[in-house]
Amino acid sequence: MGFPSAPAPAMPGSTFGELFRVTNFGESHGPAIGCVIDGCPPGLALSEADLQHDLDRRRPGTSRHVTQRNEADTVEILSGVFEGLTTGTPIALLIRNTDQRSADYANLLDTFRPGHADYTYWRKYGHRDPRGGGRSSARLTAPTVAAGAVAKKWLREKFDTRFTGWMSALGEIEIPFEGTEHIPNNAFFAANASLIPVLEAQMDALRRAGDSCGARIEGRASRVPAGLG
Repeated sequence: MGFPSAPAPAMPGSTFGELFRVTNFGESHGPAIGCVIDGCPPGLALSEADLQHDLDRRRPGTSRHVTQRNEADTVEILSGVFEGLTTGTPIALLIRNTDQRSADYANLLDTFRPGHADYTYWRKYGHRDPRGGGRSSARLTAPTVAAGAVAKKWLREKFDTRFTGWMSALGEIEIPFEGTEHIPNNAFFAANASLIPVLEAQMDALRRAGDSCGARIEGRASRVPAGLG
């Protein structure tokens, strides 16, 4: 296996935002993942319970259609909160990895998974962590979800801003919008009840074929104040 001849660039893309900045850290099979939030205003009542609900919604093992890795995704607030209120200083959030099975990826040391970022990482940086994808793993969405829960709480308390998201297509299957009340009641977070058996069958067929497909997610924000951001 050869390496790119050009010098590998520094890895960007770990910090998001300007006024509310989030820097995530960790790897899929490291001891922990997490993020540091800089720019959260002081005085916001905040506890782990405010974040855990959203983390529980995205945690692995919640249905047969997602990774079966067994992670509790329990979040810890390490800094930036005193006596239940944010202080305006950086908020450090930590989520410990407890179900790493790195041996499961031994056969991928010299093999790249189609549709995964392994190959792109190797071509760009000349080095990669094959254990679950390292930095490119979907596991790194967990700290982003936790940071989003902080921002969502502040926006709701200050402006009553609300957010809703749902899956509107799975591969070539369009999922008509029926109502937001259906979103929490199915494994696909679809705003539709009638098509769930079809989506289940499609996912089972893809798994049997060793294949995958894309999806489309739609989001809606209401009561957004003018000039925010």
